[in-house]
Amino acid sequence: MRYKEALSSASCPSCGGPAALGEMSFDEHHLRLENARLRDEIDRISAIAAKYVGKPAVPFPVLSNPLAAVGAYGHHHLGADMFGELQQPMRPTGGAGDQNKGVVVELAVAAMEELLRMTRLNEPLWAGPGVAGPMETLNEEEYARMFGGPRGGGLGPKQYGQLVSEASRESAVVILTPANLVEILMDVNQYAAVFSSIVSRAATLEVLSTGVAGCYDGALQVMSVEFQVPSPLVPTRESYFVRYCKQNSDGTWAVVDVSLDTLQGIKCRRRPSGCLIQEAPNGYSKVTWVEHVEVDDRSVHNIYKLLVNSGLAFGARRWVGALGRQCERLASVMASNIPNSDIGVITSSEGKKSMLKLAERMVASFCGGVTASVAHQWTRLSGSGAEDVRVMTRQSVDDPGRPPGIVLNAATSFWLPVPPKRVFDFLRDETSRSQWDILSNGGVVQEMAHIANGRDHGNCVSLLRVNSTNSNQSNMLILQESCTDASGSYVIYAPVDIVAMNVVLNGGDPDYVALLPSGFAILPDGPAGNIHTGGGPSVSDGGVGSGGSLLTVAFQILVDSVPTAKLSLGSVATVNSLIACTVERIKAAVSGESSPQ
Repeated sequence: MRYKEALSSASCPSCGGPAALGEMSFDEHHLRLENARLRDEIDRISAIAAKYVGKPAVPFPVLSNPLAAVGAYGHHHLGADMFGELQQPMRPTGGAGDQNKGVVVELAVAAMEELLRMTRLNEPLWAGPGVAGPMETLNEEEYARMFGGPRGGGLGPKQYGQLVSEASRESAVVILTPANLVEILMDVNQYAAVFSSIVSRAATLEVLSTGVAGCYDGALQVMSVEFQVPSPLVPTRESYFVRYCKQNSDGTWAVVDVSLDTLQGIKCRRRPSGCLIQEAPNGYSKVTWVEHVEVDDRSVHNIYKLLVNSGLAFGARRWVGALGRQCERLASVMASNIPNSDIGVITSSEGKKSMLKLAERMVASFCGGVTASVAHQWTRLSGSGAEDVRVMTRQSVDDPGRPPGIVLNAATSFWLPVPPKRVFDFLRDETSRSQWDILSNGGVVQEMAHIANGRDHGNCVSLLRVNSTNSNQSNMLILQESCTDASGSYVIYAPVDIVAMNVVLNGGDPDYVALLPSGFAILPDGPAGNIHTGGGPSVSDGGVGSGGSLLTVAFQILVDSVPTAKLSLGSVATVNSLIACTVERIKAAVSGESSPQ
């Protein structure tokens, strides 16, 4: 009514005469152009999708505000029936349903638009580091205004209450071409392998479009992924989403995820998240990553709450850090030369590649067993001062990568009043290993081989030999990988058979080497702050950590070589005692290091 009244008395600001109502405002003209472009993109993707699902392409109406209406999950006219079968997260099989494929396409296109703006805009949408904290912070009011009006963001209202909002953005230059990076993100097996420290399991449930022939431009797929933090004290996050890849007119690539979950009962709703990839000189790429979720984090243990709430646990900085480290590792694998820094018994590039491949499997196996993943059933132990130790068992049968029998996996997490770098340097140093490693039994540890696989000297794969002081015991070989980035560090190791390791060093297939990895995950206790001593991180402590570390210790041990045998209480008690003793040794050693001389 106000618009009608204003139009009836509209006058030209230049001459004062009546305004010509046929003229289009700049905003309206821009919106029409935007709609035409979105309609073209939706029609193109729909046509590609139809080719692969065998159904005729149908034109889908483009709304004047597609972001506000497409994904409101029941709050707008499309939301009530848009999902059909798309309601159960982490299903082993699934499909968009032919009648819903068009709506999913429109949702993906709308999410891409939001992601591109989220990656490119700065203030007032994002407050930079140092303004509102140690990382970029999303201005929620500006986000609501920009993407969906006062009620919420572009994909429907934010669900406050049980779900809290997490948003983060990070940029970095990595050693990988945009085409290779896109392939990693769109191939679920490569994606799970490269991000094994973050992704506990991933599956592509349905491919709606493979994209343009020869590349992933326009590729669209429905995925289920479980995200993890390396600790049994932090629940994993399950997401069920559509992933869409697009090459933009300026040559950049973008990959976006957006949740297909309904609101009822979900614990992690993925708003438009993903990355913008720009080509850089010499085969590099500049990556800008956005993570934006609404999540129920009430089950997170208190000592991890600050890390999780800050966005460091699941946020963009961790993704970018892991990607940069893995790109350096990949460059090391692909290098045909053996640098002078690589020492010891490795004499060929084939042997180097085999050893790195074996170490990669070891790291993935460790990460898959250390978290509170719903894929495994954890059993809490009590007594013996080990209430926080969580144990699971696995029967190993016909698995060439693991010894046959019953495997016991024990993990625990705790806080240390020592900076993460000091803990990392202590644990990866072979000269201090005897201070905490009970299995080395006081033997002298010697590095037999060393492969540097990153710019940080802490990123390396080593082959260690434990020279026993007891003449009746044979020497033991240990494969170890240590890695670190801005988000955290790992020291992971496994005893290896000498005969099998010789095959690997000569370039043989590492897949048949039986491994049971153990090791450590070291995270900061929150965003960087001033170091002080005390009882650990505090959520109300100004939003920064104490400068201490959150350390997870995990062991995988073969307790019976017969897979059908019953697990004995004695085996559980032994592993419980082993992990408790290791924790006490580490606390004593690093506390001694950290005390003033």
